[in-house]
Amino acid sequence: MQKSKIPDKQALTVDVEDYFHVSAFEKAIAKSDWQNLEMRVERNTYRLLELFEQKQAKCTFFTLGWVAERCPNLIKAIVEQGHELASHGFDHQRATRMTPDEFRADVSKSKQVLEDISGQAVIGYRAPSFSFNDSNTWVYEILVELGFDYSSSTYPIEHDLYGVPNWPRFKYQRPEGIIEIPVPTVRKNNRNTGIGGGGYFRLYPYFLSKRRIDSYLSTEQQPYSFYFHPWEIDPDQPRVAGASIKSKLRHYLNLSTMEAKVVRLLEDYQWHTMKSVYLDGDIK
Repeated sequence: MQKSKIPDKQALTVDVEDYFHVSAFEKAIAKSDWQNLEMRVERNTYRLLELFEQKQAKCTFFTLGWVAERCPNLIKAIVEQGHELASHGFDHQRATRMTPDEFRADVSKSKQVLEDISGQAVIGYRAPSFSFNDSNTWVYEILVELGFDYSSSTYPIEHDLYGVPNWPRFKYQRPEGIIEIPVPTVRKNNRNTGIGGGGYFRLYPYFLSKRRIDSYLSTEQQPYSFYFHPWEIDPDQPRVAGASIKSKLRHYLNLSTMEAKVVRLLEDYQWHTMKSVYLDGDIK
């Protein structure tokens, strides 16, 4: 019997936010102080665009509306270079902490800002901190109402900040009529472990991450998606004094080696947008 072909296109994603937006620092940095802090997201994202062009990679940029309003030329550069623009909400508020009306207002505002600047339809959404779970499935009805075709807002792992370990591990269509694309995991001993990027990718040596990705592709024979943030290639970013030791360890771990790892990842796989990998052929 002929073995199924391993997917040859993988989806690259970047969550476009600055170091002071992250949930781990929300107790140390007030949202009212964001405007007074040094913005580094624009420079870091331009660096990623440069790397992607060099390695012929395409990417989906899940972008905060807050960033888009302040960096409109960056948004235009993303779409001009053939990447997909998607929403990460407006100002990085977790969906679990919003009412339906607040969520609708936040996501609608972000979509409008991104579409006005780019001149393109925005059909993808990713919740800050993967904050969709059993307590707020109403979010999908609102995404459909606002015209989104897909979400990538769930991570089926155990985690202290997020995670839905009992939810599906692969792309599926929700009853509300929208596609959900979970962050990839490997399953062993009835437990899921994240392999989709972020802190896990910074923690492990590259050869181990590659081995796990290759195993996923071979065993699951499903497309793979990878996510990270512009601040992860910025080892010189300001240090947040008021954050907890745990948050500091998570955030600053191996920042100095991240860009080199990303370059190797770009060289070892073919990278495309979420829409290209997961939706083309599904959405008319």
